[in-house]
Amino acid sequence: MTTQAQLDDRYGRTRDPRRRRIAWVAVIAAAALLVGWFGWNTVATEMDAVGVDGHGFTVVDERSVEVSFQFTAPAGRSVACAVQALSEDFGVVGWKIVQYEAADSRHQRHVETVPTVAEATTGLVESCWVT
Repeated sequence: MTTQAQLDDRYGRTRDPRRRRIAWVAVIAAAALLVGWFGWNTVATEMDAVGVDGHGFTVVDERSVEVSFQFTAPAGRSVACAVQALSEDFGVVGWKIVQYEAADSRHQRHVETVPTVAEATTGLVESCWVT
């Protein structure tokens, strides 16, 4: 009669402690690589982050709006901003992409005039990004 231990040995179902150790090392290495990748991705994204604060707007006439804002960006990097004007029902009536050269200061304040196709009731910065 054949025992369970003999069948396990015959068909390769015995537990090898080295195999188990290698599997744990592989799992730990994969987890470390995944954590490292997420960490680097977070750092790389934050290095190029641009924060924008709108300070206000002035409706100059029915064909233009002045938008006042400041942004915080990495020093020494050029930045582009999308400035827009909206109508009473929040439709976009003016849009302008403005590019700023690299500066030594992280904080920059600007006032931009946005031409419009109809009378605007507000002006704001849609977003800014590092170029």
